[in-house]
Amino acid sequence: MTGADIDPKLLEILVCPLTKGPLEFDRAAGELVSRKAGLAYPIRDGIPIMLPDEARRLED
Repeated sequence: MTGADIDPKLLEILVCPLTKGPLEFDRAAGELVSRKAGLAYPIRDGIPIMLPDEARRLED
């Protein structure tokens, strides 16, 4: 799902479940990106899927 939106207030409180670090919203990919963990968590139907097993590894 591309072009997904997420509530800015939700983005302020969400952190990476592995690193507890901040997430960046990638609107084009419909993902929340944790640079520290090197993972991109998908957003499905407007709901962030914050499971490491569901995340995509970022390319170097």
